[in-house]
Amino acid sequence: MSLRKKTKTLCGLFNATAPDEDLVRLELINAIFGGCGRSPIIEPPFYCDYGTNITIGDNFYANHGLVILDGAEVVIGSNVFIAPGVGIHTAGHPVDFDRRNQGMEYALPVTIGNNAWIGASATILSGVTIGYNSVIGAGSVVVRDIPANVIAVGNPCHVIREITSDDAMRNDFRRTRN
Repeated sequence: MSLRKKTKTLCGLFNATAPDEDLVRLELINAIFGGCGRSPIIEPPFYCDYGTNITIGDNFYANHGLVILDGAEVVIGSNVFIAPGVGIHTAGHPVDFDRRNQGMEYALPVTIGNNAWIGASATILSGVTIGYNSVIGAGSVVVRDIPANVIAVGNPCHVIREITSDDAMRNDFRRTRN
């Protein structure tokens, strides 16, 4: 409980930073996480339980509203993009109400491979591995492993196709004015 309280205090300080306080944010993220690669960017608000169970690689980007419930290890690779409102939840509770009412829970690790992109409001549940280079569609609920190099969507999240060399030639982005 003391680690959770300390981590929630650090998250509160992080969430209260001004947009130009990049160095303060970096110091706080390094204090929260068990391991942190180079050049992470996390947009507030951000919430987690313990922090020490979270490891992120280089060039990690998370948009607003990331929640990581890290009762078990969460390992996120390099060059991973996480859209707004994503939840990564290692914890679960028994279906049986007697055991659940006793406060029983379990936690299983989550792993997200290098170069993955997690779409807005996706939920990643306990015990899941998402392969490198894969894309998880917005609003997906990931309840089982997703292989590398695929696009997966839905509830439950399922593979809709492989990512191919043709994808490098697609002009599937929109230009916006700043």
